[in-house]
Formats: sequence, C-alpha cells, structure tokens
Amino acid sequence: MRKAIAEAEVGDDVYGEDPTVAALEAEVAELFGHEAALFVPSGTMANQLALTTLLQPGNELLCDADAHIVTYEAGAAAAVGGISTRTVVGSPAGALDVDAWLAQVRRPGYHALPTTAAAVENTHNRGGGSVLPYDDLVRLRAGVPALHCDGARIWNASVASGVTYREYGALFDTLSVCLSKGLGAPVGSLMISTAERIERARLRRQQLGGGMRQAGVLAAAGRYALAHHVERLADDHARASRLAAALAEFDVVDPSTVQTNLVLLTVSDPGAVVRAAAEQGVRVGVFGPQTVRAMTHLDLDDEDLDRAIVVLSSVLRG
Repeated sequence: MRKAIAEAEVGDDVYGEDPTVAALEAEVAELFGHEAALFVPSGTMANQLALTTLLQPGNELLCDADAHIVTYEAGAAAAVGGISTRTVVGSPAGALDVDAWLAQVRRPGYHALPTTAAAVENTHNRGGGSVLPYDDLVRLRAGVPALHCDGARIWNASVASGVTYREYGALFDTLSVCLSKGLGAPVGSLMISTAERIERARLRRQQLGGGMRQAGVLAAAGRYALAHHVERLADDHARASRLAAALAEFDVVDPSTVQTNLVLLTVSDPGAVVRAAAEQGVRVGVFGPQTVRAMTHLDLDDEDLDRAIVVLSSVLRG
C-alpha cells in the first residue's frame, strides 16, 4: 500500500484533475451500480453530504437511536444540515425491526413534519458488527420515501452475508463507504449516488473544507485496499468468532451474536478491563457503561489473537 501511495499519479482534485481519485470514484460507483461517487476525508463527511442531498433544512430523517449518524457525528445532521432526526428506540442495538420503523414514518398532514428519508447502518457499529438482513432492507425501502446507507463496514456485511455490492446499491438512494475501517487504508471514504447528487455534494464538500489537492496519494491506498483487503475480511470474522468463543466461559459475550469483526464484552467495569489489558499489550476500548469493544483487523494474525485471548482471559478471571 505504501508503494502504491509513493507511485500514485496525482493532479488537483479540487479541479477534478487527479486521475487516481477519478479512477477510485469510478470503480466504487461501478461496484454498487450507481452513476458516480465522491472521495472525501471521512465517513462522517460522506454521511452528512449524502443527507444534505436527500433532505433540506427542517426535513425529517428517520434512523435508529444507536446510529452512528446521531451518536458519533457531533450533531452534524442538525448543525450542518439543519435536519430534524427522529429515532427508533426500543429495539436491541443494531436490530432492524421493520414494523417499528414503518410505524414511525410520518405522512404529510396538518402541521406535521413528514419523514423525508431514512438511514440505516450496515454493519452496525453499536450493534456489535451486526449485518442487517437483506429482506428487511427490501421491506424498509418499499416503505420510506428515500433511503441512505451508512456503509462504513458494508464490505464486512457483503462478505458475511453473500449479498453483493450491487444488490445493496440497488436499495439505496445514497451510500457512504469507508476505506479506513476493515480495509486498512489510512484515510478516506466515498459518497455514492446519482451524478446529479454527487455534483451537489462536491460543492458542499468544498464549503465544508473537504476539497483536497493531490489526493491521489490517499486514493491510491484506497484502490490498493479494494484490490487486496476485501476477501481477507473473512479471516477477521473467523478470528472474532474464535475470540468470542474463548471468552464465553466468563459470561461476557454470547458467541452466536458475533457476525463480523466486532466483539462486545459486557463487564462491570470497562475502564478497569481496558487498562489492565493495555498494561499487557492488548488494546480494547470502552464502548459503554458496561461494554468493552474488541475488534479484529488485518494487522492482527492468529498468534496475536492467541495472545489477546490469554491476556483478556486473565483480566476477566480477575
């Protein structure tokens, strides 16, 4: 990947003159069966650009209460887009209760704010890397005016479920996909949609300070990741399952809930677990008042996982 970065052919992407960025955008748009894509610095920017092409200030977005868009993006939907969000609550994190979602869709009426679009996250971060069932997504799409996918880890979803990128792409008006999660690129995401929406998003990207000059050095890393790091995601999933199975004896995780590369551990003192593991060279993160998140990735091999199991088992044993 570093060699690809060093050898990247570059130009000024603000003027649309970087050939490596253009090639990455065309490649990703084609993968999902859409007309165009836009390379941006972060998944948050990709999500927010997509939302501002689907919704006007004051419009309502429907999403779940644990969605990345409303949990980790610093209120950007409201602060940047003027978007009103309505969240579906009451379901386990990451679950897609289609009936509950459809019941929350507001129709035009007297002084009512109708739902303009909905957004889902696949895989779902706070859902422990859960994959949204394809048939549920089809049902949801039929019942909402427009649908966005926060697909930061859609590569994992596709590998785990067998649903192709084009099948996913056909369901969504807009998507965001990330190159710096499971694929291991240093930075970068893309928004995917129609050519008309992408042109509007390009202007919005500039307004938000997201225009990059010789960005081909970053796009080259993304192209390398797409070519070499997708199929191997199955290895991450297998290692996550093995980690969950090894730690199940401590009643901190149900291995049957682990679908991709994230393992959520339920513990009484997450901070203590994280600190104790770090002292022995294993890094996990606090993910909630009683939750620790562990993640398998391309820089972690079987030997590393064995070491992590030993350390975490020791910590959990107390």
